[in-house]
Amino acid sequence: MADLHIEVDRAAGGIAGQIARELRESVRSGRLAPAARLPASRDLARDLGVSRGVVVEAYEQLVAEGFLESRTGAGTRVAAAAARSEREPEAASPEAALGHRPTSPDLGAFPRRAWSAALRQVLATLPNDSLDYGDPGGVPELRAQLAAYLRRVRAADVAPRDIVIVTGVAQGLSLFVHVLAQKAGRPIRLATESPASTRQEPLLRRAGAELVGVPVDEEGLDVAALARTGAEAVLVTPAHHYPTGVVLSPRRRAELVAWAAATGAAVLEDDYDAEFRFDRDPVGCLQGLAPAHVVFAGSVSKALAPGLRLGWIAAPPSLADAVRLARAEFDLGSPVIDQHALARFIESGGYERHLRRMRREYRGRRDALVRALAEHFPGVRVRGISAGLHLYAELDDPLSFARAAQAHGIAAEPAGDGLAIGFARLPEHRIAAAVRAMARV
Repeated sequence: MADLHIEVDRAAGGIAGQIARELRESVRSGRLAPAARLPASRDLARDLGVSRGVVVEAYEQLVAEGFLESRTGAGTRVAAAAARSEREPEAASPEAALGHRPTSPDLGAFPRRAWSAALRQVLATLPNDSLDYGDPGGVPELRAQLAAYLRRVRAADVAPRDIVIVTGVAQGLSLFVHVLAQKAGRPIRLATESPASTRQEPLLRRAGAELVGVPVDEEGLDVAALARTGAEAVLVTPAHHYPTGVVLSPRRRAELVAWAAATGAAVLEDDYDAEFRFDRDPVGCLQGLAPAHVVFAGSVSKALAPGLRLGWIAAPPSLADAVRLARAEFDLGSPVIDQHALARFIESGGYERHLRRMRREYRGRRDALVRALAEHFPGVRVRGISAGLHLYAELDDPLSFARAAQAHGIAAEPAGDGLAIGFARLPEHRIAAAVRAMARV
């Protein structure tokens, strides 16, 4: 029987998740070989000083993921299919295993069992006709669930007909810019925050946008500077600016809405990680203040996984209809089964339970990163830590710091005059160790 060496941080919470991560890494590293038998849940619970239900939950999660297999009378063993690949050294490099993006979530925390249950229920109950192409704007069940969720959690002013299901925020913004450019008969002048992520720039230009940067200060987007650009639309992240983490102030929100009303310009709101907040009250979305002028974009990429490719935009009815038509002309809509699964997951309460659990997990990881940076790099000033999946570090030579961070498994990228550093994908103890190793270098 395998002798397990599992470390549990009770103060961090999410003990079942900690146990599952430790066992998963042991299987991946080869320390737990295929067919190795694990202790009975009762025995492991006694060794760790936790309840048996916690160990059962961890085992069941890994069985669902395919790392373990459990048979009546035979106990729980490492699955044969979980054998370490001969190519693992190449695949397990820090950048490949942890991703390049500071805003990436912990993909190992994806709720596989709950998602599988939602899929099974959909496949068992979905009428045959529902497997046809359907509405390119999205299945009605998901739009209804999202409308209720966004009204309740993000203070949005939306109805199901205002929502169009897309493959993610990137596609939603691209479709909307395409609609505006098609309506104008020429490329439109689109203002973006500066600094900002550069990943969206190519798709926005391809959709028909001429980009102009507008500075961001301690209150968020400088609306006076925006007004001087002559922009016909603006893309903003008001709940948690990327990369600085600034929240758009109430004064700037009012100014931005007034600018949109006076000019007829559109405000595109990217609500990319607003559900993860730690030290402040929730900030309602901008769309709830001015639904006639603001187009709201969100997805499950940060809450669940980018690979699901499920997102939405909410727009005034006439614009939503135009986006729906554009979606039909481009690719006929999103996968139907996955849409129904997400609708069931939200309806069951599983989506919000997962968010609550991950808020606790991410808060602990954020705290660990802030502590480690303060200890080993006391000259670095960090900002934007009250929400989201990354922090913003102001330092000299961010490019060299980013390379050192990436070499030690921390997702980081230069942004503006500083560095965006992600904390979601590393367990707390690995964050401290990685920063300590960086300090030695």
